[in-house]
Amino acid sequence: MNYYLIAGERSGDLHGANLIRAIHHHDPKASFRAYGGEQMEAAGAVLVRHYRDMAFMGFLEVVKNLGTIRQILKECQADLLVHRPDALILIDYAGFNLRMARFAKRHGIRVFYYISPKVWAWNQRRALKIKANVDRLFTILPFETEFFAKYDYKVDYVGNPLLDALADFKPDPNFRAKSGLGEEPIIALLPGSRHQEITSILPIMLETTRSFPDYQFVVGTVSNLPDELYSSLLANYPTVKRVDDAAYDLLHVATAALVTSGTATLETALLTIPQVVCYKTTGISYAIAKRLIAVPFISLVNLIADREVVKELIQNDLTPVRAATELQSILPGSPGRTVQLAGYADVQKKMGEPGASERAGQLMVDALKTTG
Repeated sequence: MNYYLIAGERSGDLHGANLIRAIHHHDPKASFRAYGGEQMEAAGAVLVRHYRDMAFMGFLEVVKNLGTIRQILKECQADLLVHRPDALILIDYAGFNLRMARFAKRHGIRVFYYISPKVWAWNQRRALKIKANVDRLFTILPFETEFFAKYDYKVDYVGNPLLDALADFKPDPNFRAKSGLGEEPIIALLPGSRHQEITSILPIMLETTRSFPDYQFVVGTVSNLPDELYSSLLANYPTVKRVDDAAYDLLHVATAALVTSGTATLETALLTIPQVVCYKTTGISYAIAKRLIAVPFISLVNLIADREVVKELIQNDLTPVRAATELQSILPGSPGRTVQLAGYADVQKKMGEPGASERAGQLMVDALKTTG
């Protein structure tokens, strides 16, 4: 059977790649076409367009790039009709993918959604759009089943694919030496994977480093962003190191971390590294988001725990002084570190076991075989 996948950012590329491999286990003759990245391509998909062309963050950025987004949407719709897959598989990326779901449904193409849009966070009635246009929804967060039940929509909770990625992770025993890192304790800086996140949040993270002379700070960079973006920001911080596309290895050797809100906060928790969550966007985007957000936290760690496990420094609260204070509170010897690690244990218990990609892949193949 033929599958068409759409992922609009780095984490979706990772999960899409694992899903492709899982589908292949149950449908050896499967073929894949995708909007995604290098990992989905390496897993066997024909890459139509890279997610870097689509990764716009925040309301203002989306508005400024509406022309580009509409053009990409039209291209994707045309390509979908040319190839007419047995199933369109959408991975998160709500703004774009919900439109693709409606388009595909209108043209008689079966729609699967893997990793639900975060409709529980804001504009919750978008759940009705999902119900109307998505044939099967495969969710990865434990509280989503109850949320969609309020709309009389039964979903397939398959567990979280991050557990698969972490189960496959094998730490590099020579990581410190290969990366030019010393033996001093490490604090990881994970500023995100979007251009706007780096320019808004990394400078504050870097300024925080001046308060901790006994630690070495290492920035986890990503290869899909220009090298000069990082180089310009790091120019005044000669002691701060960087490693490219090695977040898991970096976290594995880290004592603590400053982490931009997103998937990385949950990855950090699952790797049991104490963290401070950071988030900052444009004033306009934040003002809009604040009016719309319907949940009490922004980090997945706190949302899953349903309480504050990690400190969230958002917008004006994200300053070098506040970041340094909160970071100090989770370093070895601090009571806050013990409390946060206990909270992590609760989150890890709620997350369950690995195997999300495999379960989702099998359910998708079985659904297509059953309906022909």
